[in-house]
Amino acid sequence: MPAMKEAAATFGRAQGIEVQVEAGPLPAWKDKATKDADIIVSGFEVMMSDFIEALPDIDPSTVQPLYLRASAILVRPGNPKTIGGVKALLEPGHRILVVNGAGQQGLWEDVASRLGRIADVKAFRSNITKVAKNSADARKAWVEDSSLDAWLIWTIWQVANPTLADVVEVEPDLRIYRDKGIALTKRGQMRPEAKRLVEFLASAEGQRIFVKWGWMPA
Repeated sequence: MPAMKEAAATFGRAQGIEVQVEAGPLPAWKDKATKDADIIVSGFEVMMSDFIEALPDIDPSTVQPLYLRASAILVRPGNPKTIGGVKALLEPGHRILVVNGAGQQGLWEDVASRLGRIADVKAFRSNITKVAKNSADARKAWVEDSSLDAWLIWTIWQVANPTLADVVEVEPDLRIYRDKGIALTKRGQMRPEAKRLVEFLASAEGQRIFVKWGWMPA
């Protein structure tokens, strides 16, 4: 969410308005969004579909994918286990942290099964030590449990937490991408400033901010 918060603040200063950004699991902000949200932002397409089902005020025709992020492996600073990629994590003895939810539902399986080999899925699963519900819980586990030596997540998390981990790229043939999407609510469609914010997020300046935080350019 750092990119979205910076983009919203930059837009707000330029427009002379305050843009409030609410984040976290859907139950934490669903009631507030139902009452007064103008824009809904998702972490991947399944999430956007879930939001559309949970929040009837979203207009599906306004959904716009904006930027992609790539899967990556976070390792301890200096990469003491010399992990070179996902294929290295298939070897016995690694202790892997994954997230199942919050934009990463099914991510580890998508990565591990890319080559169509069930043996790879079995090997990766056997090394999973911790399954977190969301990225915040995963970060907490990474800080508290130093025995975890690899964390499968998105590149953007290392950019936001550079002192906690180094990043190892996932091999191109195993790499997964998911998008940042945005949609207007019926209320947002009636507000010119909401539409201008959507335009800003897709603009060159908006792209500059997202790329700074590890997202891929449009």
